[in-house]
Amino acid sequence: MTRDAAHLLPSTEPVTLIDPDGHPVPHVGLDMPEPQALVHAYAALIAARRFNDQANALVRQGRLAVYPSSHGQEACQVACVQVLGDGDWLFPTYRDSAAIVARGVDPVQTLTLLRGDWHSGYDPLATRVAPQATPLATHLLHAVGVAHAARLRGEPTVVMALCGDGATSEGDFHEALNFAAVFRTPVVFFIQNNEYAISVPLSRQTAAPSLAHKGIGYGVPGHRVDGNDVAALLRVLGTAVERARAGEGPQLVEAHTYRVQAHTNADDPGRYRSDDEVTPWLSRDPIARLATYLHDRGLIDEAERAVVAARAEDLAERMRAGLNAETVADYRDLFTHVYAEPTPQLLEQQAMVADELSREEVPS
Repeated sequence: MTRDAAHLLPSTEPVTLIDPDGHPVPHVGLDMPEPQALVHAYAALIAARRFNDQANALVRQGRLAVYPSSHGQEACQVACVQVLGDGDWLFPTYRDSAAIVARGVDPVQTLTLLRGDWHSGYDPLATRVAPQATPLATHLLHAVGVAHAARLRGEPTVVMALCGDGATSEGDFHEALNFAAVFRTPVVFFIQNNEYAISVPLSRQTAAPSLAHKGIGYGVPGHRVDGNDVAALLRVLGTAVERARAGEGPQLVEAHTYRVQAHTNADDPGRYRSDDEVTPWLSRDPIARLATYLHDRGLIDEAERAVVAARAEDLAERMRAGLNAETVADYRDLFTHVYAEPTPQLLEQQAMVADELSREEVPS
C-alpha cells in the first residue's frame, strides 16, 4: 500500500510573519506569537549578537582558538531554545554557542571547548545540552538515541537537533532521519540553511527543491521558515515541538538564513563569494525587523531597550573576565575519561607523557 505523501510536503515558500521592514505578514493557520514571547525573544537576540561580537574579539586577542559566528542567524539560535521545555534536550553544533547560552548555560563554560581547554565546559546532564559537535551530523544519531530512550521510558521529552546545510549531505543525517521516522522518535531536526558549507554553495550540495523536501523519502514531514524572522520561527518550531511531543514522530524544519560573517575566523569568504551577495542579507537582519515591529506597536520603548542592552554588556563583561583568566591544563585529563576503567595501553601512554614532561627543561 502506498501512503499519501501530501502531508509530508513543505510549503512552497518559507513561512514569514514579520517582513524585513518590520511589517506583519498574515499567514493562514499561524498567528503572531504573544507580545511577551516576542519581547523575550528581542532580549535574547540582543544578548546573542553581543555574545557573537565579544567572542570574535576574544579570538583576535588570542583568548579563543577559533569562533564560528552565528551573526545574522541569531533568530534561529534564540527561537529553537525558546520553544523547548525544561525537560527537553538541545543537541547543538559548533556554530550554536549562542543557542547554548540562550538555554541558560554559563557563557564562559560554553566557550571552553572553543578555547581548547576541554571537550565540553558544561555538564550535559545538568543542562540538558549535549556537547557541541564539530563533525558534521554525527550528533544527530545521538539525538535520536536520546529521544528514542525517552520514548521507551514514557517521558514527554522532545529533542531539538541542530545542523547546517552541509550536514544534510552526510550519511549520518539520513540514518538519523530514517531511524527516527521508523520508530517515531520525538526529534525536531532543525536545519539552519545559511547557503554555504564552508566554501561550498547550496547549489553544489543538493538538487532538491529545498532541504525540507529531504524528509519526504523517510516519511518525515518537512517545514520551511524564514530564518531571519523570529516570530515565524517561534510558531513553526513551536508547532513542530508540539507535534513531536504529541507522538506524531520526528519533524524536519529548514530555516532559510545566511552566514553573514566568515565560516570561522580562519576563513576568507572573499575567495568564494562577493560583497554584492552579502549586502542584500544585511537589510534582512533579524534584530532590526523585530525591533521595528515591537517599536511600532508600543511593545518596547527606549528605556526597556537600554535595559536589554545593559544586560548584554554584563554578559560580555563576564565573558572577558572568564576568558582572560589563565587556566592550568592537567595532562592526566586526556586519559581519565576515555574509558570507565583505564586499559593497560592507556596507562602506558599516560606514563610516556609523564616521562616526557618530567624531562622538559625547567625555566630558570
